[in-house]
Amino acid sequence: MPILNKDMSLCISLSARPSNIGTRFHNFLYDELGLNFVYKAFAPTDITAAIQGVRGLGIRGCSVSMPYKEAVIPLVDVVEESAAAIASVNTIVNDDGVLTASNTDYEAVASLLASHAVDPALPVVVRGSGGMGKAVIAAFRGAGFDDVTVLARNLDAGRAIADAYDYRFTDAEPEPFAGVLVNVTPLGMNGPDAAALAFSHEQVAAASVVFDVVAFPSETPLVRAAREAGVPVITGAEVIALQAARQFERYTGVALTADQVARASEFSRAE
Repeated sequence: MPILNKDMSLCISLSARPSNIGTRFHNFLYDELGLNFVYKAFAPTDITAAIQGVRGLGIRGCSVSMPYKEAVIPLVDVVEESAAAIASVNTIVNDDGVLTASNTDYEAVASLLASHAVDPALPVVVRGSGGMGKAVIAAFRGAGFDDVTVLARNLDAGRAIADAYDYRFTDAEPEPFAGVLVNVTPLGMNGPDAAALAFSHEQVAAASVVFDVVAFPSETPLVRAAREAGVPVITGAEVIALQAARQFERYTGVALTADQVARASEFSRAE
């Protein structure tokens, strides 16, 4: 990576629980491609002030994670359809003070449903109703899944997102079924919920596919339970790598190859 200099472009991430994954992913590729960029993660205490800083300091790109995906919408200038359609932002690009928001999570999830050949005829239960939940549920609708139930503790948010995509809502635990289990909550994420299992062992064992969007750690309790039960998995590590690749292209104008994405993802998780 070039030595720090006045012309270097800065990209950042804003998250309540930042990890080194995005930092290592982007900086690995900046170094490999000889780009005059640097990437840094932040845990803001004031999201409004943080976005003002993106604009005022000329920060080129900004990744947005939980719990700020919805809160940043009124703080930007342009909201692209990928974010407007689901009222959730994960990417902000700064063009000379004009902040444009989009959502690459949706693109990543849609791509993974296709690459893992998940059958649209399968029933699906999605636990969670936050910003990432919107991206996931929209991707299932876009991929032709009709039998989807949104499971959420937040009754208003859960019903709203289910109604928006003409899906069912419940706040009751489902019986084990041969379908797709999806976790879009922080359950299993490093921190206070690290040991939590988003679905029971009985539910996991009966499932056809388990999809956990938690990216850190990559082997969450849910993913481990699914592997032990021999159930196919889609991991948050896959999601974060694909969405980061799309962010990288927006920030730098450089499209990445599959090999570059794979190597950067592997490096991002190295100890």
